[in-house]
Formats: sequence, structure tokens, C-alpha cells
Amino acid sequence: MHALVERIERLSPSMVRVTLGGDGLDGFEMPEATDVYLNLAIPPAGAPYSGAFDLEQVKAEHSPEWQPARRRYTVRAWDADARRLVLDFVVHGADGVAGPWADSAREGDVLVFTGPGSGYRPDPDADWHLMVGDESALPAIAASLEVLEPSARAVVVLVVDGPEHEVDLASPGTVELTWLHRRGEADDVHLLAEAVASLAFPDGRVHAFVHGEAEEIRAVRLHLLAERGLDRKDMSCSPYWRRTMTDEAWRQVKREFVESMQQDLPV
Repeated sequence: MHALVERIERLSPSMVRVTLGGDGLDGFEMPEATDVYLNLAIPPAGAPYSGAFDLEQVKAEHSPEWQPARRRYTVRAWDADARRLVLDFVVHGADGVAGPWADSAREGDVLVFTGPGSGYRPDPDADWHLMVGDESALPAIAASLEVLEPSARAVVVLVVDGPEHEVDLASPGTVELTWLHRRGEADDVHLLAEAVASLAFPDGRVHAFVHGEAEEIRAVRLHLLAERGLDRKDMSCSPYWRRTMTDEAWRQVKREFVESMQQDLPV
């Protein structure tokens, strides 16, 4: 599938919102989930193809160096009536692939993608919800908060680069929100886990969403399973990226990292 860029907004110094539309979204359907993701296909600079290219044709006709980079991004919002798709991108200058694309996107640009896929939606039968992450998890957490029932309770812990990187989060439910700010120091990696460890958990069964930087998420996951006694089935957990690694380097080792993370505790 493909879509056309209709609008670009800067939500914070590190986040760009891209609104997409066009006939290429005909037939697009959203799963009943709040972590819905697309696999974007972004051509390298100078690629000998453009527009609404066919992925299989590009694979067959072009050498490896011209293949598009594939990146997974969460759908922030979908308006089926208006046929508009919203994606939020974390941007850190020229680092990465998708962030620079979003930062330089212009109205009329084409974005090719496959999907959607998904796996999480806040369980309405849970007594409360825990949502933990960083900028990369913000789209899914924001979408999840918006579907909570008015009677629902959520505890949210988010780490960003500073107060100017915070964004508005709305919910029909009751939300206890904590923003953490990185200091640019080595112990920033401990901020999330330490904050979660210090929480006074409400009574009842919690449904947790824990996504973001690999080492941070691993530590939070281990704490929740080993010290808080969460059942694995009550937690959605995934490392989106890893400190000191490029996107491509992380993609090469992510499977191995996730497998090792699963062994932190015996089954």
C-alpha cells in the first residue's frame, strides 16, 4: 500500500507528526488494537525508482544497495471516514532512516508500506493499567489511553530528553502520569526501572505495556516479573531500539536479544 503526505507538524523538538491520505489507502483496515504498526519502505537517497513503487518489483530488478530500508512504526490515529492516517516519528537530526525522512517530508511525498500488524489493546477487565516507555512508545501509549473507559485507571511512566519534549496525553480514564527527564549521563539507563520500582501499585490485576529502549525495557520487565509477580500474559513488552546502536545494527541482533531477555526468568 501507499499514501500521500498531506500535513507535517512538529509536536516537540524530537517528534514530527505526518498525516497521510490519498487513494492508496483504499482498503486499509485497522485492527482492534492500539499498538497497530506499519512496515515502512524508505528508498535510499538517489534510488532509481520513486513514487508508489512495487516492493517485489524493486526486489527483483535492483541490487541490494538500492533496496528500501524497512522500518516499523506505530499508527497514532486512523480516521476511516476521512481516510487519513497519522504517524508520529522520533527525529534526532540525521540519525536513522525514518526520522530524517519525516523531518524532510513535503506535501505530496509518497510513503510505501506493508501491514498493518498489532498485538495489544488495554484489557477492559484489568483492574488497572501500567504503561512504561520513551518517545518511541508514545504513539502507542497515547492511542491506548484514548480508548480507556471512564472508570479505568492508568499509571504511566515516560522518559524523554527534557520538559520541552513532553506532549499532551488525553484519556477518558484516570491517568497518573510521571515524566522523567534524561540528564545526558550514563545512569539515564536506570531512570525508568527505578521509577517503576518506586511506584505504589494499586490493588488488583494490572495489564502492562512496556516498550522502548532495549536495556531499559529489559530491566523494567525483570522487575515486574520477579519482584511484582506479574503474569507474563498480562504484559506486552518489546525493545524498540538499543542505545549505542544504529537501526541496522539493532535489527541484526534484536532477535537474539529478545531470546536472551526471555531467559531472564525461568518459564
